[in-house]
Amino acid sequence: MSFDRTLLLEMLRDAIGDQELFIVGLTVSDSVMPKVTVTLDGPEGLAIQACATISRRLARRIDEHYGEDSAYSLEVTSPGADQPLTDPRQYPRHIGRSLALKLADGTEKTGTLLAATPEGVEIEEVIKQKTKKTTLPAAFYPFGDIQEAKVVISFK
Repeated sequence: MSFDRTLLLEMLRDAIGDQELFIVGLTVSDSVMPKVTVTLDGPEGLAIQACATISRRLARRIDEHYGEDSAYSLEVTSPGADQPLTDPRQYPRHIGRSLALKLADGTEKTGTLLAATPEGVEIEEVIKQKTKKTTLPAAFYPFGDIQEAKVVISFK
């Protein structure tokens, strides 16, 4: 059995309904029993209850379309803390946190996220030199220049 990704996306959008969530990823493993993995996020993150509701709704739609006997597994999840930010809508809730950016030109910047717009992010870069840290003036980086962005998790 093979899933039509476009149809799955349609079913997923339908399952999300009017909740303020967006799709970060949808993958289907190519195995005997396909695993459908849905990654969702929202302005305030993703509550476990929303995961459960969307999972049930999506499973119902898949069963209606592909038949109750279709063998697959379904996982509805939010991006882990170690996952890169992939959608501009993920940034605003991380304002005030430290971000590590890899830019398209190969440079890396780490600093506090001050602002996030639909066009890019403003970061106050912190540079470590031997024993002291220097904070540079805030700089703007458009999303087109950002190859990867991760929230820096601190356990201090």
